[in-house]
Amino acid sequence: MLEAKHSALIEEAARRGHANLAQLRLCFQVLSLSSAIDRDCATRLAPHGLSEGRFIVLFLLHGAGGTLSPHELAERAGVTRATISGLLDGLQHESLLQRKHDAEDGRRLQIVLTARGRRLAEDLFNQHTQWIGGLFNGLDTTEQAQLAQLLMKVWQHTDRGREATP
Repeated sequence: MLEAKHSALIEEAARRGHANLAQLRLCFQVLSLSSAIDRDCATRLAPHGLSEGRFIVLFLLHGAGGTLSPHELAERAGVTRATISGLLDGLQHESLLQRKHDAEDGRRLQIVLTARGRRLAEDLFNQHTQWIGGLFNGLDTTEQAQLAQLLMKVWQHTDRGREATP
């Protein structure tokens, strides 16, 4: 299940007599799984002309009732304003959303899903969540809970996890 680059790194670590080969293998298994999921996601979204970023914008707008400001979208998506502008340009070009001036403050923009954007967001959200749920069909509920707990333990040893832990 390892990607070639990860196998090469493990082989080099073994050649050098690295003591933590088992931990390296586990990390690379997680990274390889993540990459496989990302590629599958891209493959599923591509026929709709969407990247994961564009899908997330549609999903966020749909979940907010179809309207958010660019600032709110960037914040909720965890991206910069420049990135959100590029995503919005592409989605507007595909007639999936519109930029409208705020009724109360004409200087502010609101991003609004079009009817086509709402339908696509709803259809893809349902398909996407079913696909993601299916990734874990081989695990019973106890195993899923164990996996979640184990991943949290590993996350706590990342820089970000240490920053988030009081």
